[in-house]
Amino acid sequence: MSAFKDKVIWITGASSGIGEALALQLAKKEARLILSARREDELKRVGALTKLPDLDLMILPFDLSDTKNASGLTAQVMNKFGRIDILINNGGYSQRSEAIETPIEIDRQLMEVNYFSYVALTKAVLPYMKRQKSGHIIAISSIAGKFGFYLRSSYSAAKHALHGFYESLRLETEKHGIKTMIVCPGKIKTNVSLNAVTATGASHNKMDESHEDAISAEVCADQIIAGILNNKEEIYIGGKEILMVKIKRFFPKLFSKLIRKQSPY
Repeated sequence: MSAFKDKVIWITGASSGIGEALALQLAKKEARLILSARREDELKRVGALTKLPDLDLMILPFDLSDTKNASGLTAQVMNKFGRIDILINNGGYSQRSEAIETPIEIDRQLMEVNYFSYVALTKAVLPYMKRQKSGHIIAISSIAGKFGFYLRSSYSAAKHALHGFYESLRLETEKHGIKTMIVCPGKIKTNVSLNAVTATGASHNKMDESHEDAISAEVCADQIIAGILNNKEEIYIGGKEILMVKIKRFFPKLFSKLIRKQSPY
C-alpha cells in the first residue's frame, strides 16, 4: 500500500512544471489532492490528467500575489477533506534583471509571491495540523536560496528568506508532530526562465540554455517525494550545479572564483 494513500495534499503552482509533475505522481499513489495556481483552465487540465474522482480532487485557483484570504481558502479545503496532511508550497516565479535596473515594485512583487505567499498559506494551515498532531510542510526554495547569482537579486533574497522562516518553524512545530522540508532545486527543465520577470515587469520569454538539458520536472518530483518519505529536512535536486552549495561552504575562495565564470543564462 502506498504511504500516500488517502493523504490530503495541497500543491500550489500545480498548473505546470514541478507542481504538475508532483500532482500526477501523487495521484498514482492514491493521494487526495488540492491543486492551486492562478489559471483555472490549466488546473482543470492537470486535474483531468490525474484521473482522480471528484471526491478526491479539489481545484482551488488563487493568485499567490494576493493571499489575504489564505484562512478562507484553507477553510474550504477543511470543509471538503476534514484534514490537511501535506502542504507543498511550490508556486512562484524567477527574475532576469540587474538590481540597479529593477524598480522596487518588482522587488516587492517577487517577495510577495516567492516568500509571503508561502508564509501566509503555512500559517493558515498550521492550526489544523497542530490540532490533528501531524502534518508535513514542504517549501520549494532553490539553490539561489543558498547563494546569490547574476540577475537574481530579489528572487534570491526571497528564497534566502524561506530558509530562515522554515528552519525556525521546524524547531517550533516538531513538538506538535509537524515536519518541515526545504527543497533546493538547481536547473530543472520547466518554464521558469520563460516566465521570469525582467526589470520592466515583462516576461523574459526565453529558455535559458542551461535549462535546455536540465533534469526533468518528473525526476525532480520523484526526488521530492523520496525526500518526504525519508523525512529529510533539506534536499538538493539538479545536476553538477548543486555542488556549488558544498563548494561555497567548504571552499569559499574557490566558490568566489567559479561563480564569476558562470553564465546568467
